Order: sequence, then structure tokens, then C-alpha cells
Amino acid sequence: MVAQGQFTILKQPLGFIKVLQWIFAIFAFSTCGSYSGMFKMSVECKNRSESDLGIEVEFEYPFRLHQVYFDAPTCKGENPERLFLVGDYSSSAEFFVTIGVFSFLYAMASLSDFVVSAVFAFMWLVSSCAWAKGLSDVKTATDPERVVTLIAACEEPENRCREVNDPKVSGLNTSVAFGFINLILWIGNLWFVFKETGWMAAFGGTYVPSQEKQPAPDSFAQEGYAQQDPYAGSQGGYQPEYGQQGYNEEGGYSQGYEQQPTSFSNQM
Repeated sequence: MVAQGQFTILKQPLGFIKVLQWIFAIFAFSTCGSYSGMFKMSVECKNRSESDLGIEVEFEYPFRLHQVYFDAPTCKGENPERLFLVGDYSSSAEFFVTIGVFSFLYAMASLSDFVVSAVFAFMWLVSSCAWAKGLSDVKTATDPERVVTLIAACEEPENRCREVNDPKVSGLNTSVAFGFINLILWIGNLWFVFKETGWMAAFGGTYVPSQEKQPAPDSFAQEGYAQQDPYAGSQGGYQPEYGQQGYNEEGGYSQGYEQQPTSFSNQM
């Protein structure tokens, strides 16, 4: 088909939606699954030699933030303390990416089943909502203004702690947007699948089962003639049997029953 330059499948609503589902599924799971971010903080101690003005905290998919740690100065002449971020948001992120990958595979296989389309539409709704909530929690957990409150040295008034830059989460915001776009596409796919099957006609009361074959026009004509034939009924009148009367070979008319020969005296 492609070699001949024929893309008729793309001209159909279902085919075009399949292409969009394939593309946006890639965008959805790639923007989320390939994310890695970083934010910076600074802790300026009263004793400047103990300060650390460039604390970098890196995190990435699947956002198991409770495993992400960084070292912060204590501002007490002691070794830096190791602190961990708060939260594990891997479940919603991995759920979202998994639905994206399966949708990508389904669209690439060009399957068109109503039940499967309904399942994926529902899953995109659930996973997009779950990931939107998970992303909100990730933003909160990686907010430098919030993270600096975990550092004990920042509680001392003579020490000054501040954020240097926030993590860039525009890619994650895009992944949520693509998730809801996929939801719209799968609902549209669901509508076209429903419309192009016999289900819609069945709900409208106009569906004729394919097993019941309609009689041919010739049979209609023959049946109509049989109904109009006054001799067709068993009680409607005389039904001649054409095998009993007709012309014989000599050209004379003969009855359908056999006449017994009469005697010469009777003929007289």
C-alpha cells in the first residue's frame, strides 16, 4: 500500500485517529519517562567557611524522591548532614508511562475493537488524573523553599538559606497535557468504532441481522403470482390437471379419464 502511494486508510476517521493516538502516546510516555530535573540551594553560615552556596539536588523518573539525598552544612563546625527528599511518586508515574506504552503498541498494531478502545479511554482518564496529582506532589516535594526547611542550620537566625533556582518541570506539565489529549483521542476513537458497527443501528431499532437473507426479486414475483392465482388454493375452486386432458396425437380432444368401450348393441 505504501509502495503504491495509497494512503486510503489515513483518509478514514478511524485510521487518522490511530495515527494521532500513536504520535501522542509517544509524546506522553517519553516526556514523563525520560525526565530528569535538578534544583539548587545555598546555605550561608555565620562562619562563611562552613557555607555551601551551591547545593545541587538531582531527581528523575520514576520519582522515588525518598531515595534522593543531598549533603547540607550544619554551620556548627561538624561534618555536613545527609538529608533525603520526601515522598515516593513512582506508582502514578509508572502507571502513566505503562498506559502510554501499551497505547502506542495497540495503535501501531492497528487493532479496532470497541471493548479495548473503551478500556484504553478509561485507563487514560485514570492514569492522567493520577499522574496530574502525582506531578503536583512532586512539585511540592522538590520546591527549594520547602526543602530548605529540612536543613537544621536554616533554623538559626544568623544563618541564611535560600533557593538558587527551581527545577524545570515544563516537560512534566506537557506529559499531563498529552495524557488528557490521548483521553480525548480515545473517546473519539470509541465513538467512531461504535458508529461504524451494528451497535448504533441496533440501539436505533434499524439494525437487520445479517443472518436473515432477503428473498430475491424473482421470488417476490413468483410468490405474488401464486397468491393471485385463483387456482392456487385447495378450496378456491376447480383445479384442472393438465395431464388428464388435452389433445391427443390424432388431433382429437380426449378427456383425462379412460372411456370403456361400449357394445355394438348399445351403439345402435
